[in-house]
Amino acid sequence: MEASIALPLLIGLIAVALFFDFLNGLHDAANSIATIVSTRVLRPQYAVVWAAFFNFIAFMFFGLNVAETLGTGIIDPGIVTPQVIFAALVGAIVWNILTWVFGIPSSSSHALVGGLVGAGLAKTGTSSIVWSGLLKTSGAIVLSPLLGFTLALFLVLCVTWAFVRQTPFAVDSMFRVLQFGSASLYSLGHGGNDAQKTMGIIAVLLYSQGYGGSTFHVPLWVVLSCQSAMALGTLFGGWRIVHTMGSKITRLNPMQGFCAETGGALTLFIATWLGVPVSTTHTITGAIIGVGAARRVSAVRWGIAGNIVVAWVITLPAAAIIAFATFAITMRLA
Repeated sequence: MEASIALPLLIGLIAVALFFDFLNGLHDAANSIATIVSTRVLRPQYAVVWAAFFNFIAFMFFGLNVAETLGTGIIDPGIVTPQVIFAALVGAIVWNILTWVFGIPSSSSHALVGGLVGAGLAKTGTSSIVWSGLLKTSGAIVLSPLLGFTLALFLVLCVTWAFVRQTPFAVDSMFRVLQFGSASLYSLGHGGNDAQKTMGIIAVLLYSQGYGGSTFHVPLWVVLSCQSAMALGTLFGGWRIVHTMGSKITRLNPMQGFCAETGGALTLFIATWLGVPVSTTHTITGAIIGVGAARRVSAVRWGIAGNIVVAWVITLPAAAIIAFATFAITMRLA
């Protein structure tokens, strides 16, 4: 397809991709603000502004390794067409809306990966899949919450030992201040990892249609558009999921909130540096469970945590099925 013919469709698809990015921010706002809201350090309306700001400026601190993975490391960029991208986005968007309506903290990241896989399979079968990238991303489903859990648990133990002689009031007061920093770090990690996924989608679409030059790269306007869309989505918040993440799994105090956010942020920083598109939902959930388990195992509502894990497992195949069906329908109507 020549570039001039594809331009109107290209503009429409970019708009759909940015809508997904907005939904990603809306859906995952809970990941950035759940702990700071549940500990009553910030009111929800202020917390979303705080998170949105750090979501937006994240591009200033990270490279674009995750965008490259999404753009070229999940399915072969050579098979990408507007129909493939449309089907992938529909798969991710539909699943995001369903889980948002029911207050399920599923992964926007893996919904998008599942959408790409489903659309690629519908287009050319298993030959479309870049298995190394898919396996790396799938492995992160398990590793990112485990790392978040371990780091948060370790931080709680260290902080508890360091402040053992302090009064509870003094510790609470100190960590109410420190939680502003940890929430900022987590929002940076969220914006740095999650916004890049949509950047990768738009960049590979531009590349496939001849607008991105001879090599894959992410233009600055794509970076700024995606960061803005995610920040705007975060401003609207995802209050049902905030409640699940911030209070249903376990009750948190400011010290525990600080440890959960810091453990989650470190996990996201590592993943973004390695170019792994991890789930911020998985990461912060693992970290929250870690701080709860540090207090005592019974402090974690394992039934709710188990339901969240089930949502994680079915997200990728569910989005893939929706995308596969969407591509098939689109080709029949074409």
